[in-house]
Amino acid sequence: MLELIAHLRVNQTLPDQELKTLLMETDQEVLNVLYENARQQCQRHYGKKIYARGLIEFTNYCRNNCYYCGIRCENRNVQRYRLSKEEIYACVTEGYALGFRTFVLQGGEDPGFTAKDIGEIVRWIKRSCPGCAVTLSFGEWEKDIYQYWYNCGADRYLLRHETADEGHYKVLHPEKMSLLKRKECLAQLKEIGYQTGAGFMVGSPGQTLDLLIADLRYLQQLQPHMAGIGPFIPQKDTPFAKETSGTLDMTLKLLAIVRLMLPKILLPATTALGTIHPQGRERGILAGANVVMPNLSPIAIRKQYQLYDNKISTGEESAQGRQLLENRVRSIGYELCMCRGDSQM
Repeated sequence: MLELIAHLRVNQTLPDQELKTLLMETDQEVLNVLYENARQQCQRHYGKKIYARGLIEFTNYCRNNCYYCGIRCENRNVQRYRLSKEEIYACVTEGYALGFRTFVLQGGEDPGFTAKDIGEIVRWIKRSCPGCAVTLSFGEWEKDIYQYWYNCGADRYLLRHETADEGHYKVLHPEKMSLLKRKECLAQLKEIGYQTGAGFMVGSPGQTLDLLIADLRYLQQLQPHMAGIGPFIPQKDTPFAKETSGTLDMTLKLLAIVRLMLPKILLPATTALGTIHPQGRERGILAGANVVMPNLSPIAIRKQYQLYDNKISTGEESAQGRQLLENRVRSIGYELCMCRGDSQM
């Protein structure tokens, strides 16, 4: 096993069967070696900086009905909200004063925001907050719209592919959605020039080791600048309400493997990781992650953006709790960095 880890670090790949063997490993001493190698690769390119992004969840309306998602359009139990431009600007202004230099605008695919609306918001942020980066996480749109937002000043785009297998994609999504379209959007985003993020859930219904390896191969092919890899957590108002969550151990193994396969990639230690384990985000950082996304959304609406159940709200995940988050990062030997933190991919 140690030879496999060394081979992966040097060659940035392994045959499928050897990847499967690594994913099945349970010996903690071996896994500690895997995580140590991932940390070393991350530090080689980024030092001990953990990049903080200010997250603004600006709408929980969505036209899609993804079966795992708590804000899917058919969920009638959601209290819907849509931030006004002025409310978004207030969040950004507060975040900029707190030192944030990257803002992530995340929302469901809400037709209540036109392409022009998003463009105006991006332009305002870039004009009002010199030196900052703007990341959009707003789903699937046509290439000309992506191009328009890029021309307005958007720097990055996050669009998790969720699974690289068409059959599994259909397990997780309604028929009108397709993996082909999702991959097409990701290719277009990269072509336009965005720093592009993909990613997948760990432990989603129907997922197998072979499917996880397909996800790894897709990331190798796409070469994204960022990959969001976090555990699946069920939401009570979805068809998957009674499914079990993805595990911390499998998520950590995948974070470390992705770090060794794509050493320069940006990897978040997600809020979902912190939800399934009290030290989940710290454990993620120690397995090769180097991004955290504290929440800048208005406090009154944070619990309404419920993609999954029991989303943590302890304070450290909020931008206002920056000192608490800094302390947690420092406790494991790292430094919270408020800079743009661009990918080196």
